[in-house]
Amino acid sequence: MGLQGGCMCGAVRYEASGEPFNATLCHCVDCRRASGAPALAWFSVRRDALRWTRGSPSRNASSPGVERLFCGQCGTQLTWHGAGAADEIDVTTCSLDDPDAVPPADHTFASRQVRWLHLADALPRYAKTRSDRSMC
Repeated sequence: MGLQGGCMCGAVRYEASGEPFNATLCHCVDCRRASGAPALAWFSVRRDALRWTRGSPSRNASSPGVERLFCGQCGTQLTWHGAGAADEIDVTTCSLDDPDAVPPADHTFASRQVRWLHLADALPRYAKTRSDRSMC
């Protein structure tokens, strides 16, 4: 049995099998605007490990090479997929039935964190992405 989750209204449900990776709290402007929150928690799974078990999400090409899936009824953001990572997909952590199952392991785009958000964790903070390795 994999990780299970879905949207707020229950119209779209999913199951993610396999081991999640790249769990992060993203502070980029796009994630903030798409979610309406100061940061958005994500984790990645292999794209073929994500299966829709109820309903079908709506698609939004939020920026060049990026597709976000969300519930067309209640608007809950569910996934992010970038063209540069064809074999993986990011799932919104808090759309899980048990968000504590995949806690963030770091912060990405920490250089874009809103000034009034004060986090007391000791997780690594990357200025942009993990791959650029610059820390905040």
